[in-house]
Amino acid sequence: MLLSTYGSRGDVEPLARLAVRLRELGAEVRVCAPPDEDFARRLAGVGVPLVPVGRSARALTTAAPPPSSLPERAAELIADQFATLVAAAEGCDVLVATGVMPAAAGARSVAEKLGIPSVSVTFQQLTLPSPHHPPLAYPGRPFPPEVTGNRTLWDLDARSIDALFGAALNTNRASLGLPPVTHVRDYVVGDRPWLATDPVLDPWRETPDLGVVQTGAWILPDRTPLPDELVAFLDAGTPPVYVGFGSMPMLAARDVARVAVEAVRAQGRRVVVSRGWADLVLVDDGEDCFVVGDVSHQALFRRVAAVVHHGGAGTTTTAARAGVPQVVVPQATDQPYWARRVADLGIGVAHDGPTPTYSSLSAALATALAPETRARAAVVAGTVGTDGAAVAARLLLDVVSRDRAPVSA
Repeated sequence: MLLSTYGSRGDVEPLARLAVRLRELGAEVRVCAPPDEDFARRLAGVGVPLVPVGRSARALTTAAPPPSSLPERAAELIADQFATLVAAAEGCDVLVATGVMPAAAGARSVAEKLGIPSVSVTFQQLTLPSPHHPPLAYPGRPFPPEVTGNRTLWDLDARSIDALFGAALNTNRASLGLPPVTHVRDYVVGDRPWLATDPVLDPWRETPDLGVVQTGAWILPDRTPLPDELVAFLDAGTPPVYVGFGSMPMLAARDVARVAVEAVRAQGRRVVVSRGWADLVLVDDGEDCFVVGDVSHQALFRRVAAVVHHGGAGTTTTAARAGVPQVVVPQATDQPYWARRVADLGIGVAHDGPTPTYSSLSAALATALAPETRARAAVVAGTVGTDGAAVAARLLLDVVSRDRAPVSA
């Protein structure tokens, strides 16, 4: 089986979890993902081979200004998928396509060319057309402010995706002898997409003509021990507040780190700062601060008083499972949605906007650190599922079995 993606850690990490579950069921698995060192290390840690595709996702995400326009970058992503996946998927029984839209379009096209079934997967529901929510706008292509109806917005979304990605996709499809795709989004989503999110955190409302399969979030127990120095810091005082923004570049990273440390200190708390792709650093050498790199969030979040983060699906879910209050400072894409879900569930605070100030973050932390918020977070933690990856693995084997079943005359 080939699990294919292009994106940040939030796109790669779930595939590592799914790969482990598939191997436990006897399947051979490989993952096609960007060639970033941390992705390769994570996959190697669970014994899954990485097939590198394209350029470093971190380098492209943190580049300023961006290296190319969105259509040009999409054309490169699609070409990379065709160049790599045709060989990588040879002999596979099924292909899982996820990640950014153009990469998923390329992956599904390769599966079509090879005649193997493919499954489209998303880790948030905002890319799935539904009358119950609006689509995400692509950078530089905002929707007209006077248009508010969800159905009309989804029609505009389809046209925008075709304009951005259609020509590049169909040029590459023609090179493999495939017919052109009329509507890129509908081709990628298909009529039975998988939604790999927890139904408590991300409830899906049934939508006509779209048979969404919600598997639950793909979570694998992470038994990686915390570094000794971090454990010593945690043991030396009261639970600190965690601050980290994952794969977000945060151009004003030093200012954000300073604001966060000052706001946490104002609450009488210590702080753990995660470097992330923004390369956050400590603003002084105070003994109440500790900086970490890539550590187990599952182990760390159970030992902190609150989690301040960007609102990625994976971080939101891990914090919710740990029963720790959250302050979500959304930066882009689906992150405002996860911030709203955290606030609606009463397990934390949705910060207003992507740039925290001392005042705004202090107010958010005061709410998050209140006893009633922690109590609510503990209650919700008991309702969040634990093994969507196992569900997905069994479903994938069913897909393979159906595809192999003989056709009666």
